[in-house]
Amino acid sequence: MRDIKKIIREFSVLSFFLVLGVLLLFSTSLPGNAGARTAHSLCNLGHTSDVLIAWDCKRLLKGETLEGLFGDRWQDVARFNRIDRRHAHPGIYLKIPKQIDDIRDYTPMPRRYETAGSESKFILIDLSEQFLGAYEYGQLVFSTPIATGSKENTTPEGEFRINAYNKKHKSSLYTIGNTDELYPMSYALRFYIDRDGVGYWIHGRDLPGYPASHGCVGVYDETMQNEFFKYPEKPALDDARILFEWVTSSLPDDGGYHALEDGPRVLIVGHAPGTRPRSR
Repeated sequence: MRDIKKIIREFSVLSFFLVLGVLLLFSTSLPGNAGARTAHSLCNLGHTSDVLIAWDCKRLLKGETLEGLFGDRWQDVARFNRIDRRHAHPGIYLKIPKQIDDIRDYTPMPRRYETAGSESKFILIDLSEQFLGAYEYGQLVFSTPIATGSKENTTPEGEFRINAYNKKHKSSLYTIGNTDELYPMSYALRFYIDRDGVGYWIHGRDLPGYPASHGCVGVYDETMQNEFFKYPEKPALDDARILFEWVTSSLPDDGGYHALEDGPRVLIVGHAPGTRPRSR
């Protein structure tokens, strides 16, 4: 009888821990649960230049921010991870250089690009790096992280030209979250129209650290995020504006749509991580 009672007691304890384990596993898979966010890791997303810098994978803990961890070097870490502050939330795994100076003023784009040596303005987009470079007569003058098309909506590759610009452009297809507000595509530069008449633009948007757009090329725009998401409180990353003003510096601009006949050439190369090349 004592042996039977002992077996029952041990079975009860084992059952308790089995049930507890199942509940914990289930809770982390629920939509919107904080546990689900902790599984997201940018460390698994490979860029060609990652091998040139020694880095560790770090999970952001509750209360940790890029500014709090890295001080005035937070922008370098954000650019290295191709992410904005709104998406650098607790639970996400980031690539953190072992030597912070290795990513000072970080860019994987070539400082000199001979293909553009004769052009006053030229844009190189490297999908593999998820980065964009602006060149003047082959010399890099500005570069920025980007978020290009997702696996289901890849960004077209090849050679294009900026053929329109619109500082206050908005999507005609997509809205912000579950609202009726059309998604803002501020500082937009169109480079392609497909066979169905859908335009592809370089514009300000969220940068989650991985290819996530519907085919457009997204660039930092924290001012937009502050306006619609109330974060960050003090916008600092405004690369979409900088690029737009560089392209349109000698052009008329009243904030509306303008066609452009002979805009800067745009060359899109490589394949975005986790996607396949698309045909045009």
